[in-house]
Order: sequence, then structure tokens, then C-alpha cells
Amino acid sequence: MSATGSPGGGNTTTRMFRKTSGAILCPSCGRITNADAQVCLSCGFRRPGLWGFGAPLGKLVGALDVTKAISAACVALYVLSLVIDPAAALRPRGPLELLAPSGRALQRLGMTGAFAWYAGHWWTLITAIYLHGGILHILFNVLWIRQLGPAVEQLFGPARLATIFTVAGVAGFALSDYAGVPFTIGASGSIFGLLGAMVAYGRQRGGVFGSLVLRQYGQWALVLFIFGFLMSGVNNLAHAGGFAGGLLCALLLGSRERRREVGLDHLLAFAVIALTVLAFALAFYQGFLAR
Repeated sequence: MSATGSPGGGNTTTRMFRKTSGAILCPSCGRITNADAQVCLSCGFRRPGLWGFGAPLGKLVGALDVTKAISAACVALYVLSLVIDPAAALRPRGPLELLAPSGRALQRLGMTGAFAWYAGHWWTLITAIYLHGGILHILFNVLWIRQLGPAVEQLFGPARLATIFTVAGVAGFALSDYAGVPFTIGASGSIFGLLGAMVAYGRQRGGVFGSLVLRQYGQWALVLFIFGFLMSGVNNLAHAGGFAGGLLCALLLGSRERRREVGLDHLLAFAVIALTVLAFALAFYQGFLAR
């Protein structure tokens, strides 16, 4: 059964979700401007109304529990990596390789490394963040995500958390791929990026509270980085790159105390989410269909 409507119905529906006229808050400076203005009269930001999509993007990102979404994605992809090659996952191995997905399964899902880098598979810089090499690997990383995610969200906001997490992971893998690490996976680069964001906040905040944040999260980052050298198979380059990427991203975006989240932050978060979906679409196509 099909339905038709009046020519004006589409405009009514559009207006329910977009605000293309009237007063809005500029996504750059937070001051009142017009939704249809070419530039903000206060700061000169182009298209402050974001073509009417600023408010819907804010509601979409605000309704998303970023920490839970990241954790769920990691767990779901880990289970999928076991299902793809269950015989290899159940093969008896050492305690640190318990329930480890096979290399073939991880490659099909978007494992990164120098080989993927030189093959032009740029999307693996994103997809590899959500892949893990064993039950202990994913448990350790998800626990840290659940620990650090809410803290970063409280100080920076959910949209900036999504951006920092993704940028840090990509920065870490880009450094290790460029350095020639052949195969690598895991969210630890992004986790170090969250630590870097907290260190950036502590330095910017200053005072007693800022010093406490800087000391606590700086010590955690140092201990985890040293711990990485004591275990085999740890990608310390990704840790270093992720920490630097998260710290720089946090400094550029700023915390909630300096500037509340606005439309531009929501647009950046939506962009990294859309890019992540695209990356997995390309990985699945390359791994399962283009054969």
C-alpha cells in the first residue's frame, strides 16, 4: 500500500527536524545569530545554521552513550572474529592467547599494519581500533574504556569524546604503520588518547584540581606505557601516537569549562561516526565480497 501527500508535506516534515530560519546559537562562538545568515555577525563563522542540521545533530549525538557504544562495538566485533574462524579460536594456546581470533578472520574485518598501509587500505586505521586479539586483550581494553570514557565525557562532552577517541586511534596506527609494524589491532592507542586528553585538561585547568587530574592520569599513562615494554607483542608506537593525538585533539577542541559543546563539535562527531561506518563497509566489502 502506497501513500501520497500534498506538495507542502515534505516542507512540514523537514521543518520538524531542521531550523532554517529564526534565532539560533552560533556553533562557533555560542552567541545568538540567524539560522539563515551567511556568516555569524559576532565571529564571522560561515553558515552558522549548518544548513539547518545543527539542532538535529546535537540531539543525535547527545542521545548517544558514546562509551557504551564503543564498548558494544568492540565486543560485537570480537565475537564476530571468533565466529568467522571458530576452529582457530578454540585451538589450545597459551593463557595470553586464550580465545584468540585467527589472523585470517582479523584481516577480513580490517586489521591494519604496514601491509594494509602500502596496499592503500586506509580504512583499516579506523577498523583496527575495534578489533582484539584475545579474551584478555578485549577485557583489559574495555575496562579502560569504561573507566576513562565517562571522565573524558564529563570534562569535554560526548561529541568531543567520540572525536578524541577516533583521532587518537588513527594517529597511533598511522605512526606504527608508517614505522613498519606489519600487523596490529586494538583500542589501546585510543585509550592512551583518552589519557592524553585528561592530561591536556589538567595542564589547561591548572590549580589544585588541575594538578590532581594531571598527576593521576599522567601517572596512569606512564605506568601503562612502561608496562607495554615488559610484555611481548605490544604496539608501543601506537600507544605513543595515540597519546599525542588525543592530547593535541583535546587542546584544539577545548574542554566544557572553556567552551560548551556546539554545533561544530556535533558535526565533527557525526563525521567521525559516519567515517567509521564507511570504514567497516569497505572492510567488509574487501574481506567478504571482493574475492
